[in-house]
Amino acid sequence: MATGISKAAEALIDLALDEDLGERGDITSTAFIDADTVAGGNIISREHCVVAGSEICARVFTKVNPAIVVELVLTSGALADPGDAVITVSGPAQSILTAERTALNFLQRLSGIATMTRQFVDAAEGTGVKILDTRKTTPGWRELEKAAVVNGGGHNHRMGLYDMAMVKDNHLLAAGTLEDTQAAIDTLKASHPDTRIEIEADHLEQVERFLKLRGVDVILLDNMNPGQLRQAAAMERGNILLEASGGINLTTLRDVAATGIDMISVGALTHSPRSIDFGLDFHGQ
Repeated sequence: MATGISKAAEALIDLALDEDLGERGDITSTAFIDADTVAGGNIISREHCVVAGSEICARVFTKVNPAIVVELVLTSGALADPGDAVITVSGPAQSILTAERTALNFLQRLSGIATMTRQFVDAAEGTGVKILDTRKTTPGWRELEKAAVVNGGGHNHRMGLYDMAMVKDNHLLAAGTLEDTQAAIDTLKASHPDTRIEIEADHLEQVERFLKLRGVDVILLDNMNPGQLRQAAAMERGNILLEASGGINLTTLRDVAATGIDMISVGALTHSPRSIDFGLDFHGQ
């Protein structure tokens, strides 16, 4: 059955259900609820949020039992207020309760990412700066977490080590001289001309040197203060974009975004979001 859910996400759902069900299954629901009992209810948001992962949440229910009927009231990217129904479910009560916690785990985590992302995007509004995620994701969850960033209005940095070259300080130390770095860039561009190359700078002198390299698309300004960022942005850089990163939070973001840089990457979007409070309420509760 076509679900619109990727193979990786389907496998993650299977893993999550397996860890919850173990070998004996849902011993509470099977002991206390008759197999023929039918119920219906709503998954309700308990707070203001940006919804993300509602499609994954719905898939958990139908994977536990295809007889469960699921309706998406709010799809990923929608805004929810306290008391809003996000998803409605109806069908075998045993199966609904078996799926409940796993389904909510996906929804609360991914909505937390989308909601935090929206806060950062709103804080940068009017500056033209893009908010990016990083590779600081939960192992196995990257596809879903990065989709949640997009649901919140952010943008994805590279998905992995395979789709963009990111030359960090340890790469530079291991590579050798600037001439060696240029040779490596030339080789990579020759074999993969469409591959974007980003290089990390820790101080302004590095920025000046890196701006002379051929084939660089982005310079990452790591842990620089607003004054340094403004100086970097004022340099003649042609089409090279500047990305700021390193400990940027909602308090400092506006000052960073106003310096003339192009992008801000925030690892906290995926490694430190607070889960959103959702609950499943059966009709009549």
